[in-house]
Amino acid sequence: MVETLLAITPGIVVGILPALGEEIGWRGLLVPQLARLTSFTRTALLSGVIQAVWHWPFVLFAGFSSAAPSWFALIVLTITVTLAAFPAAWLRLRSGSVWPVVLAHASFNLYVQSGFNPLTRDTGITEYIVDEFGAAFILSGTVIAYVFWRLRHRLPKPPQEGVASEEPVS
Repeated sequence: MVETLLAITPGIVVGILPALGEEIGWRGLLVPQLARLTSFTRTALLSGVIQAVWHWPFVLFAGFSSAAPSWFALIVLTITVTLAAFPAAWLRLRSGSVWPVVLAHASFNLYVQSGFNPLTRDTGITEYIVDEFGAAFILSGTVIAYVFWRLRHRLPKPPQEGVASEEPVS
Protein backbone atom coordinates (compact mmCIF):
# COMPACT_ATOMS: atom_id res chain seq x y z
CA MET A 1 0.00 0.00 0.00
CA VAL A 2 2.74 2.47 0.93
CA GLU A 3 4.69 1.58 -2.24
CA THR A 4 1.62 2.25 -4.37
CA LEU A 5 1.00 5.58 -2.67
CA LEU A 6 4.62 6.62 -3.20
CA ALA A 7 4.43 5.57 -6.86
CA ILE A 8 1.31 7.57 -7.70
CA THR A 9 1.99 10.71 -5.65
CA PRO A 10 4.38 12.36 -8.19
CA GLY A 11 1.86 11.85 -10.99
CA ILE A 12 -0.97 13.37 -9.00
CA VAL A 13 1.18 16.30 -7.86
CA VAL A 14 2.16 17.04 -11.48
CA GLY A 15 -1.44 16.58 -12.61
CA ILE A 16 -2.81 19.04 -10.07
CA LEU A 17 -1.66 22.10 -12.02
CA PRO A 18 -3.60 21.49 -15.24
CA ALA A 19 -6.59 20.16 -13.28
CA LEU A 20 -6.55 23.25 -11.06
CA GLY A 21 -6.47 25.48 -14.14
CA GLU A 22 -9.68 23.92 -15.42
CA GLU A 23 -11.46 23.41 -12.14
CA ILE A 24 -11.04 26.98 -10.92
CA GLY A 25 -13.22 28.01 -13.84
CA TRP A 26 -15.69 25.13 -14.08
CA ARG A 27 -16.26 24.19 -10.46
CA GLY A 28 -14.71 27.14 -8.65
CA LEU A 29 -16.70 29.84 -10.42
CA LEU A 30 -19.34 28.42 -12.77
CA VAL A 31 -20.92 25.69 -10.62
CA PRO A 32 -21.62 27.83 -7.51
CA GLN A 33 -23.15 30.56 -9.69
CA LEU A 34 -25.34 28.09 -11.57
CA ALA A 35 -26.37 26.43 -8.28
CA ARG A 36 -27.73 29.76 -7.07
CA LEU A 37 -29.92 30.01 -10.16
CA THR A 38 -31.09 26.48 -10.88
CA SER A 39 -31.30 22.89 -9.68
CA PHE A 40 -28.39 20.55 -9.11
CA THR A 41 -29.35 18.54 -12.21
CA ARG A 42 -29.32 21.60 -14.45
CA THR A 43 -26.13 22.89 -12.82
CA ALA A 44 -24.33 19.63 -13.57
CA LEU A 45 -25.72 19.33 -17.10
CA LEU A 46 -24.98 22.94 -18.08
CA SER A 47 -21.48 23.01 -16.60
CA GLY A 48 -20.70 19.64 -18.20
CA VAL A 49 -21.90 20.61 -21.66
CA ILE A 50 -20.04 23.93 -21.50
CA GLN A 51 -16.85 22.16 -20.43
CA ALA A 52 -17.26 19.54 -23.17
CA VAL A 53 -17.77 22.15 -25.89
CA TRP A 54 -14.73 24.03 -24.59
CA HIS A 55 -12.69 20.84 -25.25
CA TRP A 56 -13.93 20.37 -28.84
CA PRO A 57 -11.17 22.47 -30.47
CA PHE A 58 -8.56 20.31 -28.71
CA VAL A 59 -10.10 17.19 -30.25
CA LEU A 60 -10.57 18.71 -33.70
CA PHE A 61 -7.35 20.68 -34.05
CA ALA A 62 -4.82 19.60 -31.42
CA GLY A 63 -4.92 15.80 -31.60
CA PHE A 64 -6.48 15.42 -28.15
CA SER A 65 -8.19 12.10 -28.80
CA SER A 66 -7.58 8.43 -29.39
CA ALA A 67 -7.02 6.78 -32.75
CA ALA A 68 -10.80 6.55 -33.17
CA PRO A 69 -12.29 9.06 -35.64
CA SER A 70 -12.76 12.63 -34.42
CA TRP A 71 -16.56 12.47 -34.77
CA PHE A 72 -16.60 9.48 -32.41
CA ALA A 73 -14.21 11.17 -29.97
CA LEU A 74 -16.40 14.31 -29.91
CA ILE A 75 -19.54 12.34 -29.13
CA VAL A 76 -17.91 10.29 -26.38
CA LEU A 77 -16.08 13.28 -24.91
CA THR A 78 -19.28 15.32 -24.79
CA ILE A 79 -21.20 12.56 -23.06
CA THR A 80 -18.45 11.60 -20.59
CA VAL A 81 -17.52 15.15 -19.63
CA THR A 82 -21.21 15.92 -19.07
CA LEU A 83 -21.58 12.79 -16.94
CA ALA A 84 -18.39 13.64 -15.00
CA ALA A 85 -19.90 17.01 -14.14
CA PHE A 86 -22.33 15.30 -11.74
CA PRO A 87 -19.74 14.01 -9.25
CA ALA A 88 -17.58 17.11 -9.81
CA ALA A 89 -20.44 19.54 -9.10
CA TRP A 90 -21.54 17.46 -6.13
CA LEU A 91 -18.03 17.42 -4.63
CA ARG A 92 -17.68 21.16 -5.13
CA LEU A 93 -21.03 22.06 -3.65
CA ARG A 94 -20.85 19.57 -0.79
CA SER A 95 -17.31 20.47 0.27
CA GLY A 96 -17.46 24.20 -0.44
CA SER A 97 -14.01 23.84 -2.01
CA VAL A 98 -12.55 23.21 -5.44
CA TRP A 99 -9.75 20.99 -4.05
CA PRO A 100 -11.63 17.67 -3.89
CA VAL A 101 -12.55 18.11 -7.55
CA VAL A 102 -8.98 19.06 -8.48
CA LEU A 103 -7.65 15.90 -6.81
CA ALA A 104 -10.32 13.75 -8.47
CA HIS A 105 -9.56 15.30 -11.88
CA ALA A 106 -5.79 14.85 -11.47
CA SER A 107 -6.29 11.26 -10.30
CA PHE A 108 -8.56 10.44 -13.23
CA ASN A 109 -6.02 11.80 -15.71
CA LEU A 110 -3.20 9.87 -14.06
CA TYR A 111 -5.00 6.55 -13.91
CA VAL A 112 -6.50 6.68 -17.39
CA GLN A 113 -3.63 8.20 -19.35
CA SER A 114 -0.71 6.66 -17.48
CA GLY A 115 -2.27 3.53 -16.02
CA PHE A 116 -5.20 1.94 -17.79
CA ASN A 117 -4.37 2.84 -21.39
CA PRO A 118 -0.86 1.34 -21.42
CA LEU A 119 -2.22 -1.87 -19.87
CA THR A 120 -4.78 -2.38 -22.63
CA ARG A 121 -3.97 -4.58 -25.61
CA ASP A 122 -5.17 -3.28 -28.99
CA THR A 123 -7.72 -5.67 -30.50
CA GLY A 124 -8.79 -3.45 -33.39
CA ILE A 125 -11.81 -1.96 -31.65
CA THR A 126 -9.96 -1.02 -28.47
CA GLU A 127 -9.93 2.70 -29.34
CA TYR A 128 -13.73 2.61 -29.36
CA ILE A 129 -13.97 0.92 -25.95
CA VAL A 130 -11.21 2.20 -23.64
CA ASP A 131 -9.37 5.49 -23.17
CA GLU A 132 -11.06 8.77 -22.36
CA PHE A 133 -12.78 8.51 -25.72
CA GLY A 134 -14.16 4.98 -25.37
CA ALA A 135 -17.67 3.68 -24.80
CA ALA A 136 -16.67 2.02 -21.51
CA PHE A 137 -16.42 5.47 -19.95
CA ILE A 138 -19.98 6.21 -20.99
CA LEU A 139 -21.17 3.12 -19.14
CA SER A 140 -19.15 3.69 -15.99
CA GLY A 141 -19.78 7.45 -16.11
CA THR A 142 -23.52 6.88 -16.27
CA VAL A 143 -23.45 4.77 -13.13
CA ILE A 144 -21.28 7.28 -11.26
CA ALA A 145 -23.37 10.26 -12.41
CA TYR A 146 -26.54 8.48 -11.30
CA VAL A 147 -25.11 7.80 -7.83
CA PHE A 148 -24.21 11.47 -7.33
CA TRP A 149 -27.52 12.62 -8.79
CA ARG A 150 -29.27 10.43 -6.20
CA LEU A 151 -27.15 12.08 -3.47
CA ARG A 152 -28.21 15.59 -4.49
CA HIS A 153 -30.48 15.91 -1.45
CA ARG A 154 -27.36 15.91 0.75
CA LEU A 155 -26.14 19.18 -0.73
CA PRO A 156 -26.44 22.40 1.24
CA LYS A 157 -29.01 24.86 -0.05
CA PRO A 158 -27.24 27.66 -1.96
CA PRO A 159 -27.95 31.28 -1.04
CA GLN A 160 -30.53 32.81 -3.38
CA GLU A 161 -29.68 35.78 -5.59
CA GLY A 162 -30.71 39.10 -4.07
CA VAL A 163 -31.20 37.69 -0.56
CA ALA A 164 -28.88 39.22 2.01
CA SER A 165 -27.00 36.59 3.97
CA GLU A 166 -26.01 38.94 6.80
CA GLU A 167 -27.90 41.31 9.05
CA PRO A 168 -27.99 44.89 7.73
CA VAL A 169 -25.58 47.26 9.39
CA SER A 170 -27.38 49.89 11.53
